[in-house]
Amino acid sequence: MIGNLFTLKQLEALIWVADLGSFRRAAAHLNTTQPNISARIAGLETTLGVTLMQRDAGSIRLTEKGTALLAQARQVLREAEGLVTIAERPDLIDDSIRLGVTEVVASTWLRPFLRALAEAYPNLTVELTVDLSRDLDQELAANALDLTLQTAPFSTPASGQLDLATYDYVWVAAPDLAAQIGPAPDLAALVRHPVLGHARHTQAHLDLIHHFDGTTAPKARLVPSSSLSAAMNMVLDGMGVAVMPRVMVAGALTEGTLKILPAPWHPQPLQVAARYHAERTPGHVTRAAELARDCAMSFAHDHKNLSRQ
Repeated sequence: MIGNLFTLKQLEALIWVADLGSFRRAAAHLNTTQPNISARIAGLETTLGVTLMQRDAGSIRLTEKGTALLAQARQVLREAEGLVTIAERPDLIDDSIRLGVTEVVASTWLRPFLRALAEAYPNLTVELTVDLSRDLDQELAANALDLTLQTAPFSTPASGQLDLATYDYVWVAAPDLAAQIGPAPDLAALVRHPVLGHARHTQAHLDLIHHFDGTTAPKARLVPSSSLSAAMNMVLDGMGVAVMPRVMVAGALTEGTLKILPAPWHPQPLQVAARYHAERTPGHVTRAAELARDCAMSFAHDHKNLSRQ
């Protein structure tokens, strides 16, 4: 039997040093010290009689044996997590998940998702990042995040992806400004006012630029913002019109503090997906993506029912 030769903590240390590229970052993620991580790796190397990684001027590079053993270590930890699943003891998953979400998720169904995740894994800690999808994309590719709930398009590949929701866009304005614009505005009427919306380089902003460049309407005064919530507050204060995901302004529409402008054109719908690296993430990350899909679907169902009232 080899049960006393090495430990799961040693394999865990190997995985996180490899993924994060640093003993220090691995120690921070595992809530331990750098010497402890070094001792785990050294103990594993001594037991197996191989060199797992080369350490050069602060950089980490796996050896050929280290790369092969890394894949096996991931498999061992997945199998160990499978034991916990069979035993129906999710409370034994004592780990953290680095979650990145876009603002449209943060302002809609993030809270019920986090509650569902806490119920499924009581001892799982969530490290939350709210950012632009483009930046989340880069962090996922750099192994700085485990799971992203983000909007298309995606600039980097991810082997795990679940489609979560599709959100259409609406033009909105504060009631007084909407009355001034009129009940059936054309594009020229809309762009007489500042057009608030998504940040530069987002698909919605690029759609706006492309569309207005191809029309005879006056040049639009586009006001991009990295915060849709801030942009919505500006619209609420009558500072312009906005193109927003309907799901984000649903509450304001119900309250009557914003009005829909029946514009003749809208950006293409917003696509939201859960993305992760299936080949190297533990099982609870995959389960978290599935919970996100369930919460997004439940939110869409409830929102659809409310919109009919």
